[in-house]
Amino acid sequence: MTLKWPAQYPDRIQLYSLGTPNGQKVAIALEEMALPYEAHRVDIMAGEQFTDEFVAINPNSKIPAIVDPNGPNGESLSVFESGAILIYLAEKSGQYLPDNPVARSECLQWLFFQVGGVGPMFGQFGHFYTYAKEKIPYSIERYQTEVKRLLGVLETRLQEQDYLIREGYTIADMATFPWVGALDWGYNAVELLQNFPHVANWYERCKQRPASARGLEVTKLA
Repeated sequence: MTLKWPAQYPDRIQLYSLGTPNGQKVAIALEEMALPYEAHRVDIMAGEQFTDEFVAINPNSKIPAIVDPNGPNGESLSVFESGAILIYLAEKSGQYLPDNPVARSECLQWLFFQVGGVGPMFGQFGHFYTYAKEKIPYSIERYQTEVKRLLGVLETRLQEQDYLIREGYTIADMATFPWVGALDWGYNAVELLQNFPHVANWYERCKQRPASARGLEVTKLA
């Protein structure tokens, strides 16, 4: 608990976040898992992630982060890194991470596909394509090519199943579909999805889930 972001409900999970794709995926998980939580908006444009109070929660100064006052053994636990948070919440709730060892492994593989590939590459593409003051053709082409390659991997995976794991919607989907959405609302590059119809349909399927739709609205950017 912090003075900067006082808790009105200190017995609930405290979410410190912003409505970026990384922030959205944890809010989506909390909504889907129906875990009681309280959201605090961290203004990264104002540098709030570098304040001592936030660094005490996440030493890497990135959103999102959570504090669970009812962690293991009844003790408070801070968790940072969005992939680690999703695994923690799935294990705490017993939802959206399969028990079957094979399906669980597949889920974690696709989760880390997002953490190690989709997130960093989509983010770099968005920076150079949309936000960089100087437009550098080499950088734009490099990351756009990689975004298309990753979309191709997703397209192949989703050709014969509704979600990334055949067993159904999981934290792997929660982690990934907000980044696909960012191609539209974040980067004005929705045309990149034109050749990936299964990805586009999957994205719509995910975001239309009522709980996931609520998660997308938590700590919005504007």
